[in-house]
Amino acid sequence: MDTILILDYGSQYTQLIARRIREQHVYSEIVPFTTTAEEILKDAPDGIMLSNGPGDPKECTSIIQEIRKLFETDVPIFAICLGHQLMALATGADTYKLKYGHRGGNHPVKDLATGRVYISSQNHGYVVDTDKLDPSVAVPAFCNVNDGTNEGLAYVGKNVFTVQFHPEACPGPQDSGYLFDRFIEMMRTCQGGRFSVAQTCQEEPSPVAQKEVR
Repeated sequence: MDTILILDYGSQYTQLIARRIREQHVYSEIVPFTTTAEEILKDAPDGIMLSNGPGDPKECTSIIQEIRKLFETDVPIFAICLGHQLMALATGADTYKLKYGHRGGNHPVKDLATGRVYISSQNHGYVVDTDKLDPSVAVPAFCNVNDGTNEGLAYVGKNVFTVQFHPEACPGPQDSGYLFDRFIEMMRTCQGGRFSVAQTCQEEPSPVAQKEVR
């Protein structure tokens, strides 16, 4: 069975992420934020998820160093919220603090590849600064319809994509739950050869399975 390791950065919703993965008939294991890149890669996971969590991402200096090592591999990575910010910092981008932050379950985000808008759940005070983003490393994939701030990145030539919002939100909204489908498909395609995340960004979302694998 395919295996995804979830790095837990202090989120109270990590179990929801694991449940979403199990719904895709994939085994998931949650590991602490102190786990090194070497320890993760030793387990040879098929995919890696970086969870959401609290605080200023720039203070997570040792974690950023480990994420940089993971980025340099070909293991598919999907990062959410704090994980999204940490991946950006690990690849040379920057973050800044919002004046008020994004809180609540009614934030519209736009998929820049399709133009489609989804309602998302959000709870963060920092965002990635796209003005300091190297386009040869990553390109914006989602933006916030209300204020135009970044809501996701697709990494060029890598099996990596990240989002600022919460596709694992429960009880909802679950508009963006299809991103778990996208990640699993990317991961399984990678098993047969190199895969570009840009391919998945052009696809329409598929329904998320409702039956949980136990």
